[in-house]
Amino acid sequence: MDSEMSMTSPVAHGLHEEHEEIPWIRKYVFSTDHKMIGYQYMVTSLFVALFAFFLMVLMRWQLSFPGKPIPVFGPVLEKLLGSSMAPGGVMTPQLYNSFGAMHGTMMIFMALVPALFAGFGNFVVPLQIGAPDMAFPRLNMASFWLFFVGVVIMMVSFFVPGGAAKSGWTSYTPLADFADMGPGFHPIFNGQTLWLIGMAFNITGSLLGSVNIITTIIQLRTKGLSWMRLPVFVWSELVTAFLLLLAFPPLESAAIMQLMDRLFGTSFFSPEGLIVNGKHADISGGGSSILWQHLFWFLGHPEVYVQILPTMGIVGEIFANNTRKPLWSYKVFVYSLLAIGFLSMVVWAHHMYMTGMGQAVTSFFQIFTTIISIPSVLLGTVLLLSLWGASIRFNVPMLFALAWLPMFGIGGLTGLPLGWTASDVVLHDTYYVIGHFHYMMAPASLLALFAGIYYWFPKATGRTMNEFLGKLHFWPTVIFFNGIFFPMLIQGFAGVHRRWYDGGAGWQMAQNVLWLNNVMSFSAWALAVAQIPFIINFFWSLWAGKKVTDDNPWQATTLEWATPTPPGHGNFLHPVAVYRDPYEYSVPGYKQDYLPQWEPEERLKKEGKLSQIPS
Repeated sequence: MDSEMSMTSPVAHGLHEEHEEIPWIRKYVFSTDHKMIGYQYMVTSLFVALFAFFLMVLMRWQLSFPGKPIPVFGPVLEKLLGSSMAPGGVMTPQLYNSFGAMHGTMMIFMALVPALFAGFGNFVVPLQIGAPDMAFPRLNMASFWLFFVGVVIMMVSFFVPGGAAKSGWTSYTPLADFADMGPGFHPIFNGQTLWLIGMAFNITGSLLGSVNIITTIIQLRTKGLSWMRLPVFVWSELVTAFLLLLAFPPLESAAIMQLMDRLFGTSFFSPEGLIVNGKHADISGGGSSILWQHLFWFLGHPEVYVQILPTMGIVGEIFANNTRKPLWSYKVFVYSLLAIGFLSMVVWAHHMYMTGMGQAVTSFFQIFTTIISIPSVLLGTVLLLSLWGASIRFNVPMLFALAWLPMFGIGGLTGLPLGWTASDVVLHDTYYVIGHFHYMMAPASLLALFAGIYYWFPKATGRTMNEFLGKLHFWPTVIFFNGIFFPMLIQGFAGVHRRWYDGGAGWQMAQNVLWLNNVMSFSAWALAVAQIPFIINFFWSLWAGKKVTDDNPWQATTLEWATPTPPGHGNFLHPVAVYRDPYEYSVPGYKQDYLPQWEPEERLKKEGKLSQIPS
C-alpha cells in the first residue's frame, strides 16, 4: 500500500458527523472509543492510587506509633479483615506486610503506569497524530477489561483467609513459593496465588495496549506528520510501548512459573534443601530463586522508565506551551527519550549486586547504570534551557510541570550511589533506597500526572478546572511530598532497614533518627488532606466548571486542539494535515504567538495572522 494512503485514509474514513446511536452499555462500559477507554483507565487508576495511598497512610501510623490501635480505622480493619489481622485495631506484622506488598504492587502496576501510559495515551495519542481512533479498537477494549479484572482480583485478595499477598511487590522466591500455603489456606483463593493471577491479567492487558499504541503511531499518522514533527508526548508513548512489549513477557512467564510452583509442584524457583515449617519441603528441587530476580528486574527496572517516560512527554508539552517558545532542542529531547529507552533494558541487575555476581558482570551494569544518567541529564537540560528568556505563564499545569524538574533531579541523583557496588552494599535494603525510589515514582510521576490532568481536562470535558483550587492543591502537595521522602534518605544513611515493622524502635542504631518517623507520618497525613481540593475540583468541574469558549483554550500548536471540544465520533470534523513542526511559538513575522500544526500558510495570510511574509 502507498505510504501516503496508509497514513491518510484512516482519517478520511473516521470523519462522520452523523453515526448510529449505540446503547449506553456499549458507549460507556464496553466502549471501543479510544477517548472513553482513556477515561476508564484514568478513573480506575486514580481510584486504585487513592486506595494504595490509603494503605500507606495506615502503615505510617504503625511506624510512628508501633503496637498502638489505629484511630478511627482500626476497628474497621478488625471488622473487615478479622481479629487475626487487626486485633483490637492494632496492625499485626502480617497485615503490615500485606499492606506494604499491595501498596507497591497497586501503585506501580495498577495506578501510575495505567494512568500515565494507557489513560493519557489512549485519549491524547490518536488526537495528536490526527487519527480517528486507535488501530485496534476492540483490542483496546479488551486491554482495559483485562486490566480491570486484575484490579478486582487484587482487591478481592484482601478478604480471603490470611489476607492479601505478603511477599513484597517484588514477590521474591522462595518465600513467595510457600507463602499462604498449608492448613487453613485454599490452594487458589489465597493472597499470593491471587497476586500472581491478578498480575497475569494486568500484564496481558498491558501487552495488548502496547501493540495498539505502537501500531497506531506508525500506521495512523495523518498527512504531513513525519517522525520529526511528532509531539514529544507521542514519542514518549512510543518508547514506553516498546519497553512494555519487550520487558513484560519475561515477568508474565515468571508469574506463570511461580504459579505452577505453588499449584502443581514444579520447582522453577525452589532450590533443594528448603526447610518449611520445620521439615524438608516436598519438592523436586533444582530451581533457582536468582532466576526469579533476573526475570522480575528485567521488567522491574524498565518499569521505572515506563512510568517516567510519559511524564517527560507531558512536561515537554506543557513547557513548550507555557514558555511560548519551542523546546530548546527538540531533537536532543527525542534522542534522549530513545537512548533512555534502550539503556533501561541493560541495567536491571544493579538491583542484584547482593546476589554475588562476578566482577565482570557487576562492572558491566555499573558502567551502563552511569551512562543512562547522561540522556536523563540532557533531557532535563533541554527543559531547563527552555525556560531561559521565556514569557512563562504560571498556570496550574505549568506549576506542576515546573515542580517535576527538581523532583526528577533528586530522584536521579540519589540513584547514582545505588548504581555502584561499593556504596550499594552499604545502602541496600535501607530507607535510602525507599527514598530514592519514591522520588522517582511518587513526586515525579504524580506531579506530571496532575499536570496532564489540569492541561487536557478542558479538551476532555469542555470545562476548565478551578485555578484557585488547583494552586491550593499544588503548594501543600509539593511541600509534603518532600516531608515524606527526604527524611527517608537520612534514615537510610543511618542504616534503618526498609522492612522493619516497628520503624526501627527496637534497634539501638536507629534511635537518633526515630523522630523522623513522625515527620514522615504527619507529612503523609497532611498530603492526604492536600488532595481534597483536587478531588473537589475534579468532580465539581465535571458538572459545574466554567465552559470553554474556544477549542484551543491554551493557544497550543499540536493537533489535539484542532478537534471539537470535547471531541466527538471520529475526532475531527474534516481531514487534517500537518504543515509544520509541533512547537512553533513566537515565530517572527506573525501577529499571534503560536502557529498551529494544522493551519496552512495560505489560511494564515487570508485571515490576516501574518504581519509580514517570513523570509
